[in-house]
Amino acid sequence: MPTISTQRQKLHPHKMLLWIAIASMCMMFAGWTSAFLVRKAQGNWLIFKVPTAFWISSIVIILSSITIHLAIKEFKKRNISLYKTLISTTALLGFIFMILQFVGFFQMHKSGITLASNGDGVSGSFIYVISGIHLLHMLGGVIALIITFFVVNFRRKTKVYTSNGLEILATYWHFVDILWIYLFLFFIINS
Repeated sequence: MPTISTQRQKLHPHKMLLWIAIASMCMMFAGWTSAFLVRKAQGNWLIFKVPTAFWISSIVIILSSITIHLAIKEFKKRNISLYKTLISTTALLGFIFMILQFVGFFQMHKSGITLASNGDGVSGSFIYVISGIHLLHMLGGVIALIITFFVVNFRRKTKVYTSNGLEILATYWHFVDILWIYLFLFFIINS
């Protein structure tokens, strides 16, 4: 039976920090979506249609979760060539997701939902702010993926096949993916 000290050794300190950060991000997004619901209940609310680009970006982000999962598996099998392909594919899918978010913003703006409107435009402001904050978190993940890609590509040999860093990155990536699906469904239900 494992003791508390052996269990403590199993959880890498960076993983613990990530889980604390994820908990705080969950609280932040719970606050934003709660504020959305409270403000919506007050009336004077614009009914909006979720942009087509958000639907497509949801598929892209799910695919990126699959590719990062496969990347970890290949890294652990020491198949570095396939790992590099999968990690770069994940970064590319993340970049495509971000572009699609901007396309979605343009679609919303074109349909009259703007960030700063009078009266019923508050609903539009919430959509832009909530999805924009998520987009910033996604950008952080894409930057981390690019750094990971270059570190592995410019290293002649991977000396230590520890997957801690990659697992931390993948956990974060899966979190922002799941968070987007939650936000996307939230927008659909409340549109």
